[in-house]
Amino acid sequence: MRKGSVVENLHITQIAAEGKGIARWEGMVIFVEDAVPGDVADVRITEKRSDYASGKIVALRQASPHRIEPFCEHFGACGGCKWQYLAYAQQAEYKEQITREAFARIGKLDFPEPLPILTPALTEYYRNKMEFTFSARRWLLTNETQTNEQFIDRRALGFHVKGMYDRVVHLNHCFLQAEPSNLIRNEVHRYCMEQNLSYYDIKTHSGYLRNLLIRTSTLGELMVVFSFAFNKPQWHEPLLQHVRQQFPQITSLCYTINGKRNDMWFDLDIITHSGNNHIIEQLGGMRYKISPKSFFQTNSHQALILYQTIARMAQLTGRQTVYDLYTGTGSIAVFIANQCKQVIGIEEIDAAIQDARFNAQLNNIHNAQFFTGDVRKILTPDFIAQQGKPDVLITDPPRAGMHPDVLKQILYLAPQRIVYVSCNPITQARDLQTLCQQYRIVQLQPIDMFAHTYHIENVALLEKIG
Repeated sequence: MRKGSVVENLHITQIAAEGKGIARWEGMVIFVEDAVPGDVADVRITEKRSDYASGKIVALRQASPHRIEPFCEHFGACGGCKWQYLAYAQQAEYKEQITREAFARIGKLDFPEPLPILTPALTEYYRNKMEFTFSARRWLLTNETQTNEQFIDRRALGFHVKGMYDRVVHLNHCFLQAEPSNLIRNEVHRYCMEQNLSYYDIKTHSGYLRNLLIRTSTLGELMVVFSFAFNKPQWHEPLLQHVRQQFPQITSLCYTINGKRNDMWFDLDIITHSGNNHIIEQLGGMRYKISPKSFFQTNSHQALILYQTIARMAQLTGRQTVYDLYTGTGSIAVFIANQCKQVIGIEEIDAAIQDARFNAQLNNIHNAQFFTGDVRKILTPDFIAQQGKPDVLITDPPRAGMHPDVLKQILYLAPQRIVYVSCNPITQARDLQTLCQQYRIVQLQPIDMFAHTYHIENVALLEKIG
């Protein structure tokens, strides 16, 4: 076997992290993109290492009984919803399996059998936030490349092609966010094409329109944010006025000027064109301010399930001090504040901390404090002496997990109970290897926040030994 060769009639037997199928050939493990257990396929080897290989299906000899027809016309080109070809019941089953194997094989931990995965009521139109990209380099679909037509105008508004930073699939209809998301995006594209506004070219760093962000809430509030490459009021003012007129239900219409070479605009000023500079979301009895830059769980319905799970595992009695690490906009801290003595939230992004403090005030909460800074730098002996050691610690770190210094500090803090929320069971299992020096894993609860993807949220409850 070598890179570029084709291995015929491979039987896909398992699923791996990142949703890849697993096959074995002459003792070699092969990870196969877009493969489902039960498939038999010819696979072209794209990467060859000493102990494993990776590949792509070039011919599907026999389809798994769990394969279904994707429901979205953009599937295969668009980089989202990668598991649409897999029946949802099997998606949930494989996500449980990915969680279990992360703890068994990566962490090599003693752990109880994970509880049955908490699946969503909605597997379509479940996201409250979508960010679309304007591009001068539209990705041509297979049927378009097979014609003699010359596509001179390649403007597109949609999602990046999987693995490509400079190509965008133009979307007609997306199944991820409920209306009026599709209506807004399509009308914006129609207007901009009609007005012959230029779309950004990431290679030449030219063009005007860059990004479109749409946020919704279960309370019916609606935010739309544009990103422009440079300040041209004679262009953006008519566009914003048109959007406002066509969609009067918009409660927050904003924009930013991004002259940088990347699409990140979280360090830029956001200008409110009309309406409020935020929208309000509600989970349970708690209300939350969501600004254009806010990090907030993008599936509101499952976020409520997640927060209820965290509160249940924390076993709060009203007398405990709780630390909430990587608190973001304080959504978890606010949700549990009425059930504990005090809650201390720590977050690196100052704008998020400002929202967290606002959210506490919005919900008439007076026992929550929020601090800006890197968790590993804030958790000093002086800080702990001032705030007191926690009885319960909640942590919800980024996908990369926690820094080793933070893990050491948690062991020093020695809370009776730790609730570890993770969007990556592999790094979660790695971190628990350290924490399990002093803790035992009591419960694991996988939660599906993102249907039709291989992503899985997992909540682990740890209790101090002795």
